Amino acid sequence: MKEMNRRELGLALSALALLGVPGGLHAEAQTTAAAGPDTGPPLPHSLIFPYDALPVRHSANGGEGRAVLHGTLATGEFVEVHETLLPPGQMPHPPHRHTHSEFQLVREGKLQVLGEGPNGVIGPGGVIFHASGVLHGLKNIGDTPASYFVVAIGVQKTLPN
Repeated sequence: MKEMNRRELGLALSALALLGVPGGLHAEAQTTAAAGPDTGPPLPHSLIFPYDALPVRHSANGGEGRAVLHGTLATGEFVEVHETLLPPGQMPHPPHRHTHSEFQLVREGKLQVLGEGPNGVIGPGGVIFHASGVLHGLKNIGDTPASYFVVAIGVQKTLPN
């Protein structure tokens, strides 16, 4: 497994900081610029994301998703952030791979990490890192819903399994 360099670590920590700031970006700022297919709108300044104002999308598996952010940072990197609520015994989707790197920050529940990277069980407060191009998936193996945030950084394209 490739180690992260200082630049990659700095980018990841910057993206994670969006989750801890009592602010991030308002939805109106995201829609003011033209979006590209893989880049999204430019994200030129800091704003906030109140949790109760995030749009909720219901999934076929009984779960929910909340979109937080989708765009390009001033430094040129694509970033996407969302939250997933996963019912017990469910997977958000089959294991997959993509070109962007991804962090998953577990808020609650018990998740089994599957794929080519390290496999195991992780719970509240845990962080999972999926490197670009690595097959990965999750399953809620607990008795209660699992909630986690996803922070994706880099080119956003799905790769064949």
